Amino acid sequence: MSRSTEAALPPSAVTADDLDRAVQLAVSVLRQAPPTAWDGRAGSLEWDCWETVEHLSDDLFAYAVQLGPRRPPLEGNVPFVWESRRAGGPANAVHADRAAGPAGLLQVLEASGALLVAMVRTTTPEVRAHHVFGVSDPEGFAAMGAVETLVHTHDLAEGLGLAWNPPADLCARVLARLFPDVPDGADPWLTLLWATGRAELPGHPRRTTWRWDGSVRG
Repeated sequence: MSRSTEAALPPSAVTADDLDRAVQLAVSVLRQAPPTAWDGRAGSLEWDCWETVEHLSDDLFAYAVQLGPRRPPLEGNVPFVWESRRAGGPANAVHADRAAGPAGLLQVLEASGALLVAMVRTTTPEVRAHHVFGVSDPEGFAAMGAVETLVHTHDLAEGLGLAWNPPADLCARVLARLFPDVPDGADPWLTLLWATGRAELPGHPRRTTWRWDGSVRG
C-alpha cells in the first residue's frame, strides 16, 4: 500500500514500516552470530539455525507472492513448489546458496523481507488473499511477516547465543492484529512468546498448540 494509505490507517495498524523495522532489526542481530554457529539447533525447533533463516525467508517470500496476482487466490497458495532438502527439514521454495556463507544467508532474508514490504506498500487495502489461518489483507500479511520474524529470531537467538528483545510497540501491534484473545496488561514481547507457545505467562498455562487469526475484522 502507498505511504498515503498507511498514514490513513488507525494507529494500531501494522504497516510496511513495522515489517521493515522487524526484518532490519533481526538481520542486525543475526549478523553478530559466529560463522561456525549456524549448524546448531534453533531454540526449541527441530531445525538448525541455517534452515530456520531459510524458513523465515520463505515465509516472507510466500506472503509476498500471495498478494502478487491481479486476482490473488482466496482458496489456496500460489503454486510454487515447496520442498525439503532433508527428512524433517522445512519445506521451502527459498533456499540460500551455502557457498555464500552466513552473509549470503542474511542477504536472502533481507531480500525476502523487502519483497513483502514492497507488496504491502503497493497493494490496496481492499485486496484479500488466502492464508490457512484466515483470508487476509495487506496489513494482515505485514503482521504475519512481522510475527514470523520476531519469533523465529527468538528461536535463532537462543540457538546462536544472542540477545533479542524487540520493541514493545511493534509486539503490541502484532498482538492486536493477529491474537485479539490474548490477556491484556503483560509485557507485549513476553505475551507474544506465550501466544506462540514459546514461553510461560504468569497465571496462564504454556500453550502447546496455537494459531493466529489473520482474517479481516470490522
